[in-house]
Amino acid sequence: MQILTVSEFSYYFQTMLRSDDVLRDIWIEGEVSGLTRTSAGHCYFTLKDGNAQLSAVCFRRSVARLKALPQQGEQVYAHGEISFYEGSGKLQIVVDDIRSAGIGLLNARFEELKARLEREGLFDSQRKRGLPSFPKRIGIATSPTGAVIHDMANVIRRRYPLLEIILSPCQVQGESAPQSIIAALERLYELDLDLIILARGGGSAEDLDCFNNEQLARVVYASPVPIVTGVGHETDTTIVDYVADLRAPTPSAAAELITPDRIELQADLRELRERLNESMFSYIDTLRNNIHDSKRRLELRSPQQRLSRDRQRIDDMVRSMQQRIRHNAQLRRVQLDSLTARLRTLSPLATLQRGYAVVQSADGSVVVTPEQAERSDTLKITVREGSFEVQVLPSAPKRTKRQRKTVSPTEKE
Repeated sequence: MQILTVSEFSYYFQTMLRSDDVLRDIWIEGEVSGLTRTSAGHCYFTLKDGNAQLSAVCFRRSVARLKALPQQGEQVYAHGEISFYEGSGKLQIVVDDIRSAGIGLLNARFEELKARLEREGLFDSQRKRGLPSFPKRIGIATSPTGAVIHDMANVIRRRYPLLEIILSPCQVQGESAPQSIIAALERLYELDLDLIILARGGGSAEDLDCFNNEQLARVVYASPVPIVTGVGHETDTTIVDYVADLRAPTPSAAAELITPDRIELQADLRELRERLNESMFSYIDTLRNNIHDSKRRLELRSPQQRLSRDRQRIDDMVRSMQQRIRHNAQLRRVQLDSLTARLRTLSPLATLQRGYAVVQSADGSVVVTPEQAERSDTLKITVREGSFEVQVLPSAPKRTKRQRKTVSPTEKE
């Protein structure tokens, strides 16, 4: 028989615990009791159920990683390592993570499914489809009872009463809810719809867990039309929200997201009507101006207009020609008057008017020397009042200067 001291036993027992893989990575569910937090930041509490209890410690480093500290009386899942504390001789769990019971395991399954579906591409944002701006016919998969369907119908009637709604009833809570929802969606897939809403009101994590079903996620992914989810409250997120084309924070918000606002549409129609009227009047003015321009161009190219312009041009040319003829006539008249005056000045008649005469021989030549007169029998004498002929007589012989000087007085007589 081997005898161990308390310290030896504690060391041996601690070694056994640390060699057990289950006890080194374990989840324990229980109710929190006797929660205290030291000034150093460590938390001490007890996990218990109706039959047993287990001491627990969460050191400061692990406390800093917790999203929230557990509350007194709260049912939790505590993860950590089973340890033996020699000082008190008690078994305890050294906790490194705490999750609320009913959420912790559900969340673990949720995260595992989310990661797997994301790797497969079911959450890919590039495959998500946009919603139609003006849907005509939609399907809603939800419970036929309760306030959700009535609230959504009221929102749709208020915002867009033209929309036709087709309800595909289903269970939205419980173990059979995933298959019921799948059947409701598949019924809607056979119809000619613009989009589908999958909706449920708020609830606990357990109530909404039916929307974290893998088969349901794949059916949502296979939808032939866009799917909008409105499951739970704004803080609730399920697997189908990641797969859907659009997630709304609530069912009523989903109804608002898929419908245009009637009041905004009316305002838009008024604005469009005003813009249409402005565009129409502007277009009419443009056409009127174009017609006037075309009319002016036609008038400019009209034969009548060309005839009028040619007639006016001919009239202008005639007036110009007449003016030039009158001017030339006046110029010629002035020149003629000048020549007439010169002719009058140079005319023999003007000389005759002053008492002179023009002597012409029988052949019509002008006699300018006595010798020319002596060679003619008759001469024609032209004076101012007329002309007459004279007979030329022989002239006396010419005398020299000496003979003229020695003439006697009796000869002069």
